[in-house]
Amino acid sequence: MTDNRNTILAVILSGLVLIAWQYFYNVPAMEKQRAQQQAQAELQKANPQPTASATPGTTPQAGSTTPTTTPGANQPAQPVVARDTAIASSPRVKVDTPRLVGSISLKGGRIDDLALVQYRETVDPKSPPIILYSPSGTAEPYYAEFGWVAATGVTSKMPDSQTVWQQDGSGSLTPTAPVVLKWDNGDGLTFRRTISVDDHYLFTIKDEVSNVGNAPVTLYPFALISRHGTPQVSGYYILHEGLIGYLGEHGLQEYAYKKIDEAKKVDFKATNGWLGITDKYWASALLPDTSAQLQAKFSSNLVGNVHTYQTDYLLDPVTVAIGGTATANARLFAGAKEAGVVGINFPLAGLGGYNKALGLNKFDLLIDWGWFYFITKPMFLGLDFFYRFFGNFGISILLVTVIVKLLFFPLANKSYASMAKMKSIQPQLQALKERYPDDKVKQQQEMMEIYRKEKINPVAGCLPVVIQIPVFFSLYKVLFVTIEMRHAPFYGWIKDLSAPDPTNLFNLFGLIPFDPTTIPVFGHYLALGIWPIIMGITMWFQMKLNPTPPDPTQQIIFNWMPLIFTFMLAGFPAGLVIYWAWNNTLSVIQQSFIMRRNGVKVELFDNIRSMFKKKVTTEAV
Repeated sequence: MTDNRNTILAVILSGLVLIAWQYFYNVPAMEKQRAQQQAQAELQKANPQPTASATPGTTPQAGSTTPTTTPGANQPAQPVVARDTAIASSPRVKVDTPRLVGSISLKGGRIDDLALVQYRETVDPKSPPIILYSPSGTAEPYYAEFGWVAATGVTSKMPDSQTVWQQDGSGSLTPTAPVVLKWDNGDGLTFRRTISVDDHYLFTIKDEVSNVGNAPVTLYPFALISRHGTPQVSGYYILHEGLIGYLGEHGLQEYAYKKIDEAKKVDFKATNGWLGITDKYWASALLPDTSAQLQAKFSSNLVGNVHTYQTDYLLDPVTVAIGGTATANARLFAGAKEAGVVGINFPLAGLGGYNKALGLNKFDLLIDWGWFYFITKPMFLGLDFFYRFFGNFGISILLVTVIVKLLFFPLANKSYASMAKMKSIQPQLQALKERYPDDKVKQQQEMMEIYRKEKINPVAGCLPVVIQIPVFFSLYKVLFVTIEMRHAPFYGWIKDLSAPDPTNLFNLFGLIPFDPTTIPVFGHYLALGIWPIIMGITMWFQMKLNPTPPDPTQQIIFNWMPLIFTFMLAGFPAGLVIYWAWNNTLSVIQQSFIMRRNGVKVELFDNIRSMFKKKVTTEAV
């Protein structure tokens, strides 16, 4: 149990974690993503997309009358057309807000055309905005639909995807101007739909039906989100993309596309729930009233060779008396998963957002904070707090790293102090080996006695690295899943902290017009930018802070570990590499200070000089 052994244990522990992460997640994910992109492109060429998706759940409560028709019924596939062509093929009402632009189709009354104008496809501000919704008939249909389902025995026609609504008045849908749509079925029922939108991503839909016919009518309010075609996903285990909802006592329900393809459909009966479809940064979710009794469903259907996905709910039936009116309210979130807008549940420092304003049931889980949310959430809140002051998430990362160091300073102080004492007793331990060269048991007994007298904990040397691992992964999670980090610049060449360092040593940092990462098989290991190199140098300094171990195997590990870590971390987000480099620098300063305070010589530069002396001696021989 020597100091070298403890340090090596800590290094191996970190190395195993990072190697496992790279091998089991990063590399397979990259290959999976490339394969999916290829397959999706071929599929779209060979198979047209359908115009509608599978039916939503229609199981009524006991004693109710079963609906005779269902919304979103399957329809034959049609040829794929350009998005602009599909939008122009039906009359529309324009949507114009500070964050959303698009339109509502009067044919079907669908919200099926939305773009997020504050977010672009690349870091170039002139690149196209992110497209969230697209109409049926396009390459990737994605839309929300609301309305009524008739109960068994009701013969009156209901509005469906082919119904052409009329706008009451004129003008666009804006945060200050709602839109009213009307449709008369010619059989005594008049449908009226009022759509409002706020200045973020929330649509509020109020559906009313008036009955001037000769008999009462029983109807079921419904809402659905439909997506055609399996979208490209990041493919990382730590991130959920697919169907999602928090459904009362059923809790959080997450179904990846592959999982729901296998299950076909999953039904839930719940109160106080929400459900939708989520991407890495964007989402679409139905937010019914928290007191509503939901018959909710996740489903996947195969139309031709194309999967269609749907989340939907059906509410309790309402009977519209002769001369009466029934009302159903619905809400739709369609936009970016901004933490301040969605909300964060966290004691004292949480952000309210829609989660608090609407009294929703854990809507903050729309953002995948992971199992270690108790670390991930405060990490994000800290970064966001400093960002509000300095306007740069890179600076926030540096400051949060300092705060983490200060929070764990007492523990790290004891650990480094114990390591310093371990160095001070190295001559005694070496003397034990010489005194009992063939008696390992006696060596261990005497070493433990020395530890006891000097009050040294030989395992303490592992603590700094062990503490760093959860912080490392929580920061990785924040950089990976939060949209606030997307396209967040630092300084110089780092334009996106959530992406790897774009520079590369193997093309002389851009002087040679060649991308080494495109080389088959091992190209992803050649993403070696400036910041990973800086990180590797800081790690090398940290290793050299300790005396050179006498064992040749230990020397090899110490000499090669910084280089191995440099290549492994090169493909990680630049913000994470900056954190690691900065943390290494602070650790070197902290450990040097503690060693001096404990009367132990700081051998950093001595160890570095000794390396070159050995080389000179070897060359001379």
